[in-house]
Amino acid sequence: MSRIEKTITVDAPIDRVYGQWTQFESFPTFMEGVDSVVQIDDRTLDWSASVAGRTKTWQARITDQTPPERIAWKSIDGAQNDGAVTFQARSPGQTDIRLVVDADPEGIIETVGDKLGLLDHRIGGDLDRFKEFIEGRSVPTGSWTGEIHGDDTSVGVDVDRSLPSTVSTTHADESDTDAEQAGLDT
Repeated sequence: MSRIEKTITVDAPIDRVYGQWTQFESFPTFMEGVDSVVQIDDRTLDWSASVAGRTKTWQARITDQTPPERIAWKSIDGAQNDGAVTFQARSPGQTDIRLVVDADPEGIIETVGDKLGLLDHRIGGDLDRFKEFIEGRSVPTGSWTGEIHGDDTSVGVDVDRSLPSTVSTTHADESDTDAEQAGLDT
């Protein structure tokens, strides 16, 4: 099994970077060889990719998703592909991304390609293209803020930043009386 580790700094805030990474079905836009990613449910993804002239498919299960810090996955069917991506705010407008992928090459062609560093090069290129993709956007194409820890999933809120804010007009330190005086239901 090969382990590839790559890090890149993106000129975008962590919430935008993390939010975009949760949009798995957009991965073919910036991941070389990835033909499709279909999200079956909050935890399950069906992947199809072209590798060494062959189509490979696998199903991955998200094992940990902690906004906006980490997403980890493990393949549960098909080609072996496990890994994790972490996000760390470097500054308010910059995010460090660290991607670790464990993949098991199949057959002589993939094994030789792996020994030549082709997978390492491909993953580095994917991060470069993601950087270009997210830096060219003022908002992610979507964002999922739910959490996954093993078999436990708590659904977050899909945020459409193009819509007017739905933030409460009261603050946690305001009493119910203050809210009633302002004409708000409590």
